[in-house]
Amino acid sequence: MEVLKIATAGSVDDGKSTLIGRLLYDTKSLTDDKLEAIRKSSEKLGYDYLDFSLATDGLVAEREQGITIDVAHIYFSTPTKSYIIADTPGHVEYTRNMVTGASTSQAAIILIDARKGVIEQTYRHFFINNLLRVKNIIVAVNKMDLVGYSQDVFNTIKRDFEGLNLKSTYAEQQLSYIPVSALNGDNVVDKTDAMPWYEGDTILGHLENLEAADVYDGGQARFPIQTVIRPKKDEFHDFRGYAGKIYGGSLKVGDSVTVLPSLTSSKIKEIYFFDKTYDEAQAGSSVSITLEDDINITRGDMLVKSGELPKIEKEINATVCWMDNKQLLPGTKYVIQHNTNKVLSKIDAVQHVMTTDFSGQIDSNNKLNLNEIGEVRIKLSKQIYCDAYKDNKYNGAFILIDTQTNATAGVGFIN
Repeated sequence: MEVLKIATAGSVDDGKSTLIGRLLYDTKSLTDDKLEAIRKSSEKLGYDYLDFSLATDGLVAEREQGITIDVAHIYFSTPTKSYIIADTPGHVEYTRNMVTGASTSQAAIILIDARKGVIEQTYRHFFINNLLRVKNIIVAVNKMDLVGYSQDVFNTIKRDFEGLNLKSTYAEQQLSYIPVSALNGDNVVDKTDAMPWYEGDTILGHLENLEAADVYDGGQARFPIQTVIRPKKDEFHDFRGYAGKIYGGSLKVGDSVTVLPSLTSSKIKEIYFFDKTYDEAQAGSSVSITLEDDINITRGDMLVKSGELPKIEKEINATVCWMDNKQLLPGTKYVIQHNTNKVLSKIDAVQHVMTTDFSGQIDSNNKLNLNEIGEVRIKLSKQIYCDAYKDNKYNGAFILIDTQTNATAGVGFIN
């Protein structure tokens, strides 16, 4: 069964958690005890309706304040597809949480309160999805019941968002606009009679029709080595397999491949998935590969097709989302985790901070603060073999690890 990963985004009280709760309820994905807990909590809060946001907001502070703080992952299924929803917070102080939640998503739902329209937070949410190159975006205009299900209100918001879309740097992004009332269930799972002027799909109907392609699909094939397999059995005495996951394109038996960083070449002899062999493996496949030649290969190396070498760099320019309370400053050292490779690095310069409303850049004063996104130049202690993030998501992304605390301090996207 296909699995589709979705990220949600919206401002405070736009109804993200309610929308997800409604999806769970209308697809009968909530257990009886969960429904009973929601009913009791709703009554305790004085509501005369079921507060579906209680199905997703798990932290005490979230329930008390009625906001989303941390990223929650929600799972549900239909007869044709399984879904993983990352319910991400919309506040500016939780930008890092939204980047984390959207980084592995194949689609996104951006909620807009029909009473407020496109606001500053909407710009930020679209900017992050644009930065992360999330291809399919549903713009859900929520709380249509509070504006009398007005077609004019919906069309105005759609027109304003289209104006925002003109600033997008990701031409392949596909936008869909759906008017909904998450509280009443209008156009969430079932079509509503309240908006006869809307003839499109419901949110679930649209998601059901999306192709659940691997988020790292697209671009040239990259096969980072996770481990070398040498069975300790006489019957496999000469077996040497290289295990990992294929990103970007596909690999097949007979392909000429180059090993990085040694630049030695060979051909693919066999492709194994557990105990079966295949002639070809697509992007997203976790397989073991054997080569025709005995080559010294270890974890952190990478196999690529011989005519499709990535860039080999010892200095990179990247867009970095900063996630640490300590400022990112020139001269500080971090470990870069780039696929299975770890490299010591030094921040050479923080060139500028990017404004998340598409208005341009501002002076960084050579530093990045928590939740800021900026352009950074980084020097490496040894070469890495990378692609631009726009060409290959997996091989164009990295994390920065604090050398003292071992905490993830930032995430970067190579330009």
